[in-house]
Amino acid sequence: MKWMKRILLLLALLVAGFWLFVELTWNKHYDAPYPDIQASTDPDVIARGRYLAYGPAHCAACHMPMDRLMAVEEGAMDPLSGGWELTIPPGTFRAPNITPHATGIADRTDGELARALRYSVGHDGRGLLPFMPFQGLSDEDLTAVISFLRSQPPVDHALPAHEYTFLGKMVKALGLIPPDQPKEPPPARVQRDSTAAYGRYLANFVADCVGCHTDRDMNTGAYIGTPFAGGFYMEPDTFSQGWSFVTPNLTPDPETGHIAAWDEATFIKRFKTGRLQPGSHMPWGFVSRMDTLELKAIYRYLRSLPPTNKHIAQIVFKPGEKPAR
Repeated sequence: MKWMKRILLLLALLVAGFWLFVELTWNKHYDAPYPDIQASTDPDVIARGRYLAYGPAHCAACHMPMDRLMAVEEGAMDPLSGGWELTIPPGTFRAPNITPHATGIADRTDGELARALRYSVGHDGRGLLPFMPFQGLSDEDLTAVISFLRSQPPVDHALPAHEYTFLGKMVKALGLIPPDQPKEPPPARVQRDSTAAYGRYLANFVADCVGCHTDRDMNTGAYIGTPFAGGFYMEPDTFSQGWSFVTPNLTPDPETGHIAAWDEATFIKRFKTGRLQPGSHMPWGFVSRMDTLELKAIYRYLRSLPPTNKHIAQIVFKPGEKPAR
């Protein structure tokens, strides 16, 4: 009994020590450079930023009140005042107000905004979660986005802070969710054309096709699957109205590739058609407004990928259904 008591006491001390370690260290701070980006008032630069925000980069799909998401997807140009909410194992997270108001980004410098987008480090040095996969944006497009954000009408919309679960704090304390970093040196500018090279830039660093069409661990956000081969399960949430989804395989595998048999015209038509499935997490309204040249580039890039034989038996699940995993 004495040994049992000692073992239980030791276990209690270990648990308490680990809890204390997590609570004291989870909100880590990081150093990162400030990109040399200055917002522009050039109408063409602002127009490019607006196109990215309401189109391929779909910033407006998250930085919007939940009750305005569908209206914005269908074409409303509401300011990006934040409010989208997501509850996953690490916690409940809310997209902030990014209009030039005091409750938004009015007090943030261009360098701070650029650092947040490129290095996932906030103005106060805290590490940001991997919800904004724009580390590879070119200097030109990063400038355009920040210029557009500055041009919006300011909206007074204060939002609650993120609410981390103990799991979320633990994975941050253990360094399992470090700030995202550029996977390669971001280019100053990318030539806009219909080539697979431009499609690679769009699919990986602008539209983030890779972020959903690659299986990943929802506890840490880490990729655990072959890029673009699908298999990522999206839990039902408020937006999906109870529906859940598994992303399809976009590689050109002739047996299991979801779009392997599509020609370019079919691919473009599907994107231009927009939303067909209610609750789908695919930002159909935003990508339906993409330029045809850019859709061609993405199609050609996807066709250039190595084929991955990964069968996705079912993509859409009705409320109450769930895939076997």
